[in-house]
Amino acid sequence: MDQDEVLALFDRQMRREARPDGPGVRVERDGDVVRQVGPAHAWNGVLWSGLDEDGADAAVARQVRFFGERGLEFEWKLYAHDRPADLADRLLAAGFAAEPAETVMVARVADLDAAVEPPDGVRLVQVTDAAGVESLAEVHELAFGTSSRRLRDHLLDRLSDDTVIPVLAVAGDRPVSAARLDLCPGTSFAGLWGGGTVPGWRGRGLYRALIAWRARVAAARGYDYLQVDATDQSRPILLGLGFVPLTTTTPYVRS
Repeated sequence: MDQDEVLALFDRQMRREARPDGPGVRVERDGDVVRQVGPAHAWNGVLWSGLDEDGADAAVARQVRFFGERGLEFEWKLYAHDRPADLADRLLAAGFAAEPAETVMVARVADLDAAVEPPDGVRLVQVTDAAGVESLAEVHELAFGTSSRRLRDHLLDRLSDDTVIPVLAVAGDRPVSAARLDLCPGTSFAGLWGGGTVPGWRGRGLYRALIAWRARVAAARGYDYLQVDATDQSRPILLGLGFVPLTTTTPYVRS
């Protein structure tokens, strides 16, 4: 894989030419900034910017004003290769708070081992109704220790959308792990999101099985790459599965 070439493709397809990721959501260009705006439970923020030192502060101020006038918390999704080089410092000075950095990792779908199965007694079930969304949200809260309200609302909004594919790992009648595949029509990338397992079920291969399940779906739908924003915990597993790091991304959030 030519990592520079894939990163350039990712920047173009998934950031500069991004598509809305839900109902009631739109993607707008404001000068050299591409942003997404929607209801409060949607992801609101800046997807891409092509700024220089002279115009960066004014562009940041415009986005703060735009989202502030709508009463929306928003995120500036900053990538390590974005410019100017001191954009992170400018965001902090404008009142943003940095969250933990993640590694943008990509694998060619055809290169992945998609035959990995869950352990005995566990089955993988695609979520197709509100009850399944509720189960997935409960797994998310147990796995990550954070509120799943926004995730629940987002998935309920998109139950009829076949480009969002949530999946549960179920042991008996108990959901023990969950994840999501986001398909991006017109691009080469399908996104891996979630991937959380409840305490007591970690270390049994569920994370790998959920990646393999989603890789099979992505292959069947004709996607070339799987992409994930990896935490420090998932990065070693993904490296072992054949994913390669392209860059890092840090969420800068402004209430």
